[in-house]
Amino acid sequence: MSEETEQPTRRFSSIVLVVIIVVLALSLTALYQAYGLFLKEDLTMGYYLLIGFIGLALSTYMLFQTRRRMQRFTLKTQPITTTTVCSKCGLKNVRNFERGDYILKELGPCTKCEGTMMISAIYREVTQKGKEEKVFT
Repeated sequence: MSEETEQPTRRFSSIVLVVIIVVLALSLTALYQAYGLFLKEDLTMGYYLLIGFIGLALSTYMLFQTRRRMQRFTLKTQPITTTTVCSKCGLKNVRNFERGDYILKELGPCTKCEGTMMISAIYREVTQKGKEEKVFT
């Protein structure tokens, strides 16, 4: 299960993707119209050229901003830990969670006193980035 915790989850909004594609298509259409007007030597081609390049720049900017936000807001699953305790001597052992673990499950003999090892706790370790304790001196 520890190998699965390394995979970040990502989600891309389909509305943003549709907006980017529509703006890109409209800007390419405007550039095509500007080229047609250039061949006819019409002076209004400058407007279509301006609209085309602004739309192209806007769709490219939106695409890169969306990619950057996706990379910044990826969610990583926190590691799950299992604590085992010996019922006789009280020896504690902490290990990674394995599929099939549950609380009060008997695992086997203790390595210290040959008593029965039992799962006492299963918990998720929460790590918070950017939050550090402030120490005043």
